[in-house]
Amino acid sequence: MTNSEPDASVQAELERLRASIDNIDAAVVHMLAERFKCTQQVGHLKAAHRLPPADPAREARQIARLRHLAESARLDPAFAEKLLNFIIAEVIRHHETIADGTTANGATGNGATGHPTG
Repeated sequence: MTNSEPDASVQAELERLRASIDNIDAAVVHMLAERFKCTQQVGHLKAAHRLPPADPAREARQIARLRHLAESARLDPAFAEKLLNFIIAEVIRHHETIADGTTANGATGNGATGHPTG
């Protein structure tokens, strides 16, 4: 391999593919934002009713479900599980923050965070 620039047709194809990747990345970010909005509502509901921030049974069902979806989509199920575990950990952290805010001041959290698993 050399450090020379690719020819124009290769460069054009790279730009086309990278534009698609950029669009997909933007969609992923927006979808995660929507997911966190929903899980934030779950966190407020859990806090208001003094439910625990984590729900291990639901988390296990979601992981199994996502692994199956990943297999169907020809995505590595282990990768999908790692991603969901990362999201779940963040959701639980947010739920704990909301619960602490509810306990500390009697209000229902501060609304500053979103939540991932529900």
